[in-house]
Amino acid sequence: MSVAHWLRLRLAQGIGPTLAQRLVDFCGNVADAAEASARTLQNIKGIGGAKATSIETALRVAQDDVRRELDLADRLGVTILHRDDPAYPALLARIPDPPSVLWLRGELTDAGCLGVVGSRGCSSYGRTQAERFSSWLAGAGFTIVSGGARGIDAAAHRGALRHPDGRTIAVLGCGVDVAYPKEHTDLYAEIAERGCVLSDYPLGTPPIAQNFPPRNRIISGMSRGVLVIEAAARSGASITARLAATEHGRTVFALPGQVDNPLSHGPHQLIRDGATLVTEPADIPGELGPLPDTPATKPTTLFEAPPEPKPLPTLSEEERAIADVLEVDPADADTLADRGGLPIHVVNRCLTTLTLKGVAERADGNRYKRK
Repeated sequence: MSVAHWLRLRLAQGIGPTLAQRLVDFCGNVADAAEASARTLQNIKGIGGAKATSIETALRVAQDDVRRELDLADRLGVTILHRDDPAYPALLARIPDPPSVLWLRGELTDAGCLGVVGSRGCSSYGRTQAERFSSWLAGAGFTIVSGGARGIDAAAHRGALRHPDGRTIAVLGCGVDVAYPKEHTDLYAEIAERGCVLSDYPLGTPPIAQNFPPRNRIISGMSRGVLVIEAAARSGASITARLAATEHGRTVFALPGQVDNPLSHGPHQLIRDGATLVTEPADIPGELGPLPDTPATKPTTLFEAPPEPKPLPTLSEEERAIADVLEVDPADADTLADRGGLPIHVVNRCLTTLTLKGVAERADGNRYKRK
């Protein structure tokens, strides 16, 4: 049963996509790779005796995890795909080191996918444009792929769902049974009825920071092109776009924004570096290149990364919750309390410390915005 064998490789501690594929290539098939002994493993280049023993132990321990994962997926109605499955996304399978296993709720339709990404703390302009572009593109037959986050991601999903025939895919940085953010529980349920919620993380995986860069690779890898709407110059959305161009050979589109909006820096930098400027949804279909036959073998000089920004200050959990819901458009403390799900006195305290730390700034009266 291939899904159990691929799951065993995926759930074994210390085995990532690259090593998993090396084991399969060396052993000849996934079943033998999942059952490989230390004696067999130490014959693989770069795996010595100690590492071979560690891998053998990890594979043995993962056997019980596989049974639990399959049982839980069956109870929750979650589908598990592996690289050998004909239903595995065709474009994603062609990128370097694609995920060996995918979990999904809903029905996967990966034909004509287009990534739409941007900032969580977007402006009303960005949110409106994300919905407008996504609704039109969904009506034109594209499946809108985004990351399920607040801001531009959520607007892109909702825009696609506005069209009667619209389809969308939310790629999560946690298990597909975990709602993050919590207020998107109903949105994910609607997405699962009109597309799917997808992840390369096992069920129950929490949304920790290190999970999101691989999530961005999936958005880019599944999509024929990526549209960026409002993003900082060095942000997850901008990195997704650069990854799409340099590693995956995808077309990158950028929507220009207000020059005094810090979240216009990302799209404007991408346009300067060669991304296609778009102002109307109809600009996109004709600019999409042909489907790539093979992944890019090396980065191009296009889309060179901008200098590293100053690191963000250390934030408490409560400060992070408020920082996550701050937008370019000013909002008062009551609105931020509703968004962040925190008491008003906590929000007021956090706004003071976030202002001192250079994350927030007072816009007018008692309203604050992201700095």
